[in-house]
Order: sequence, then structure tokens, then C-alpha cells
Amino acid sequence: MRRDAQLWELTRDLRPTISQRNRTVPEHLRVPPPRVPASPHLPPSRSYLCELAAAYCILPTAYCLRLMKLLVIKLSSIGDVVHALPAVSLIRRELPNAEISWIVERRASDVLVGSPVIDDLIVIDSRSWRAQPFSPATIEDYKSCRRRLGTGFDVAIDFQGLLKSGIVASFSGATRRIGFETSELRESVSRYWLTEQVTTSQCQHVIQKNCALARAALNQSDTAPLSESTLLGNYEFPIALSRDDELYAGQIREQMGGAFAILNPGGGWPTKLWAAQNYGALADRLWTERSLPSIVTYGPGEELLARTVADSSNSGRCTPVPSTLKQFVALSRQASVFVGGDTGPLHLAAAAGTPIVGLYGPTASARNGPFHPDDITVSRDLWCRANCHRRKCWHWECMDIRVDSVAAAVADRLDRIVSLGAMK
Repeated sequence: MRRDAQLWELTRDLRPTISQRNRTVPEHLRVPPPRVPASPHLPPSRSYLCELAAAYCILPTAYCLRLMKLLVIKLSSIGDVVHALPAVSLIRRELPNAEISWIVERRASDVLVGSPVIDDLIVIDSRSWRAQPFSPATIEDYKSCRRRLGTGFDVAIDFQGLLKSGIVASFSGATRRIGFETSELRESVSRYWLTEQVTTSQCQHVIQKNCALARAALNQSDTAPLSESTLLGNYEFPIALSRDDELYAGQIREQMGGAFAILNPGGGWPTKLWAAQNYGALADRLWTERSLPSIVTYGPGEELLARTVADSSNSGRCTPVPSTLKQFVALSRQASVFVGGDTGPLHLAAAAGTPIVGLYGPTASARNGPFHPDDITVSRDLWCRANCHRRKCWHWECMDIRVDSVAAAVADRLDRIVSLGAMK
């Protein structure tokens, strides 16, 4: 608020000249006079004053950009949050002095804690809100969220495309509320809360779609040429790891005797799961053919599944390893290869630069898959897979992928690492 008042004072001598200037220019170039604040302590909106100051060149551009407040709306899931990070990094790179807030669900928030591209992380827990809508804790959390959303945002970017994310955008009070074109929204009704919709159907991968929204917020053309690093999939994923996270990964590597593979059998959708026995058989193949031991990573509620994978392995070189999200990122940076379905850990591993073999069933790897050109996805060519996205299925054939096919893909991916090292 103090900076708004300073800017209001800086434009004080300018205001009487605006009406004179407007009489000498065409109508479409006229600038409306600043609105008189309701009180000396409540100056006009930050975005209006920034535009006014920039138009008359009375302040440096950097000062105007410093006043911009931007809200990122990407509530969940873990993979979706990871896919939005490159777009927010793009905004931070172009507007280093902007104030960027991100609203996210608690279950996906750990990835964003401490990220250098975020100034304020607004964490909500809509599940507990729905479970106990009238509890004092829920009411207080809701009020706190509304207070933090009502701090004068200039731009809100809805990367989610849901009804609830559209409502969050409207609560922000932002004059610009940017989202996907209607055909790309997950819930088309959310378009009623947007002031700008960006054409993204020409983009194949979801990260490219998110970056298109970021360019719109920056008033950059959707057809602006992409940098070479972006074309190669070298996106920025500013995930902050602690020293303890790094030490944990180092301890696991030492226990495994050096190089290891990550097998991740879990997933949010039942239709994305590959059989635990298949992972166990794959661990045996990696050990006998590559002398590569495996760790089976798991999160809360997945320990039994990880134990089943280990018990299905006959080599004894398959070890269940619990981890937090950031510990998993640290482990991924140490791993030789990651094998798993289209779920949060795969996208975290991709963000960490881990070589990946992804197993895809009801979702499309072209949209949600790993983006490094050497990564490999394995799937079945079935009549029902196009635009499936089903969490339940009456026949569920798409994840009936042979172990031989996955083992061959892993061998191919590891060979590409060796070839790249030889080239270097």
C-alpha cells in the first residue's frame, strides 16, 4: 500500500496535464484521468497507476514491474503442479521484480515450498473443508485464504481449468484473469470467470500449453519463437531441496552400493497401475542383465504395494524405500533410470533430469509424458486409448504390458546414456 501511495504522489503533477493532452490526440490514444482515491490512504489500483506512469515515461519500467502482483492458480495434482513450474519460471525470468503468489492444495504443496520463483505460497485443504465445512478450523482457514487473495492482484493465471479454480480467480479481484480456450478447459463452465482465453490447442505437451498462458500474461505473442532450450525440452523446474534431502539420497545410494534404478508402482488412478509382480520381475532382469539393483519408492499408504513388489523379486536386489516428495527428487537425481506410470513421481523424475521409461495406459504420453528426446514411453495400441482418461474400466487392457517390452525399453534407455557419454 505504501508503494501505491508513493506512485500516486509521483503522478500528482501529471494529472492536470492529462485533460490537455487528450484534447490534442485521437480518441483511441487518450488516457483517462486517474480516479480520485476514496481517502488519502486508499490510492487507485496498482495496475492502473503502473500503466499511467509507463505511458508518460515518468518511472523506469523496472519500477512499474516491481509493483505487479500475479496469482498462479494450480491447485493439484503433484504432476500438474510440476508441469506448471516452467511457465512460472518464464514469468519470473521476464519479470524479476514482480510479486508472484501461488495457491495450491496441501497435498501437492511440498514441491513448491522454498521455490525461488514464488514469493507467497497460499496453501488450502479443500478436502478437509468439504469433510467439515462448518468447523471453526475450516471457517478460519477459509477467511485467511480470502484475506490473502484480496491483496490487490493485477493478473491471475488459471492453469487448472476447473470450476473451483475459476472461482479462485474471481476471488483474487484481478483485472486480468487468464486461462485456456474453452475446448481445452477441464470444466468448460470455468470460462465465465476468465477475462482472457488463450488458444493452446496447437500445443502438444501440457508444459507448452502452460507456457502459452505465461506468454499471454506477459503480453507476448503466442507465435513468438521458442528458445532452443525450450524446443529441446530443457525447462526450468525450480524445486528447492534441503541439505537433509540430499543426505538422505546419498545414504540410499551408499546402501545400494552405487548406481540404482527407481521403480515406482504407485499411482493415483487404478487404471494407471502396472502389476506389482511385473515390477518384481523387472527388478530381477535389471540385476541379472545389468547388475543394477532397484529401489521401490513409495509414499503414504503405499508401503504394502512396495512390499509386494519386493516380495515378487527373486534376486533380493529390490529394496522398498519411503520418501517425501523432495527426498524423491533427490533420489531421482542419483538414479540411473526411473520406471513407472503416468503419476506424480514420474514427472518429478523428469524435472530432476532422470532417464525415464514411462508406462502409459489411459493417458497420452504426447501430452503428459517425459519431454527429454531420449526418454521412452511404453504403451499398447488399443482401439479404446484415444481420449480415454478413465479412472475405471470394465476391461482394463491398456496396462497389460509385457515385462519383456519394458525390460527392452529400459535397456535401450540405458544404452542411450552410454552412447551420449561416449559422444561427449
